[in-house]
Amino acid sequence: MIIVLKSDATQKQIDHIVEKVKGLGLKPQVSKGVERTIIGVIGPEDKLSVQPLEVFPGVEKVMPILKPYKLVSREFKNENTVVSFPNGVKIGGKKLVMMAGPCSVESKQMLINVAKVVKKAGASFLRGGAFKPRTSPYNFQGLGEEGLKYLRTVADDMGLLVVTEVMDTRDVQLVERYCDMLQIGARNMQNFNLLKEVGLSKKPILLKRGLASTIKEWLLSAEYIASNGNLNIVLCERGIRTFEDATRNTMDLNAIPVVKQWSHLPIIVDPSHGTGSWSWVAPLAKGAVAVGADGLMIEVHPNPEEALSDGPQSLLPEKFLQLMEDSRKVAHAVGREI
Repeated sequence: MIIVLKSDATQKQIDHIVEKVKGLGLKPQVSKGVERTIIGVIGPEDKLSVQPLEVFPGVEKVMPILKPYKLVSREFKNENTVVSFPNGVKIGGKKLVMMAGPCSVESKQMLINVAKVVKKAGASFLRGGAFKPRTSPYNFQGLGEEGLKYLRTVADDMGLLVVTEVMDTRDVQLVERYCDMLQIGARNMQNFNLLKEVGLSKKPILLKRGLASTIKEWLLSAEYIASNGNLNIVLCERGIRTFEDATRNTMDLNAIPVVKQWSHLPIIVDPSHGTGSWSWVAPLAKGAVAVGADGLMIEVHPNPEEALSDGPQSLLPEKFLQLMEDSRKVAHAVGREI
């Protein structure tokens, strides 16, 4: 349920309510909006029957949350969440955020070459996998910590942020040391122990949609993260598996307006994985911008033919520069910026 506080509620009153909620064995989550502060209460609501919260000083009303995903729902928070970073970059506002880079970190020099291009084009994040979940155990699995070091060094030199995937609960603290944003990949969307672990992190989380997951299941995975205290979550639509085999996945642009209606979390789109072919990345990227995405994640590689992973869906640097130019026009047409 949600405890909606009066506009003049004091910090002392808020703290008193939080302590009472904790005393009942429930978990309070405070969210301070522009006009109102609300407290989400997670846990068995029958415990509240012995302690009616409506009578507490500072409380305006108490409302049930009907959605199974409580903290990430529009019922909990009607205004859009904006995830902010120390350098001023924000995800969820008027300006769209671009994340770009190779699928896998292959070498430091290759990463430098790509970073120069994505920075010039206006991207804010350097993306790249140091740990790679591959369908075959014999394919390139990533450089591990060495790759993380390359990402951090190159990004710092270029004035970029780092987003990279964490695959294992044992690696969360390691990846945290090098990145600005932790990515949960599609294959791990329902790795609930990993979701709970990153929920304890202070770093923002990028949560990709699972290969065959519904939007409801996706939001429930986000709820796992939020329920452990981390509400700095950005969703990423990256295509789902359907009967269609012309593309790698089916790019579900429907998910963007649906998520915007059901949840307050920002959502970006990864058309590289959504299509599996560089020739379709640009049309789907521009479509995503048109229907309300808060950003894009694009794979860029200087020599896709020799890429160690996902070469066919990676854009050449000049193609990425053109995509950014075209996307700016679309963003302007729908009242956004890049």
